[in-house]
Amino acid sequence: MTERSHEFTDGLYGWITHTDLASNDATATRNWCADVLGWTFQPPFPVGEGDYHLFAYSDAGGGGIRQVRPDEPTGGTPTVHVRDTRAAYEHALHAGAEPVNPPTKIMDGVCTALVRAPGGVLIGFSGPTTE
Repeated sequence: MTERSHEFTDGLYGWITHTDLASNDATATRNWCADVLGWTFQPPFPVGEGDYHLFAYSDAGGGGIRQVRPDEPTGGTPTVHVRDTRAAYEHALHAGAEPVNPPTKIMDGVCTALVRAPGGVLIGFSGPTTE
């Protein structure tokens, strides 16, 4: 299997460019989104409790659909495109967010982090890897 990678796009900083959807039936959600919304999907790949279904709704945005984790509600989490994931994560914590997932390399070209902003809202950050 080819290792996944992503070439990071400059100029979309501050945009929500990825949305993670947690579903009770990821395949059914994928099929519905393809049919009703016209989203295109890459072949799924295994993560955690099941497959991850990467989708695109434009050249500048998309996301993924995955199975909910035990004791997790269904829902969606926006991920904001940033220049530097670690800097954005640290700034968010300094400004009052709670840590959820620290900056982590997901694949070549992608580093993500997750915080809980004041008010309880989950917000993700995605920036290029520096390795």
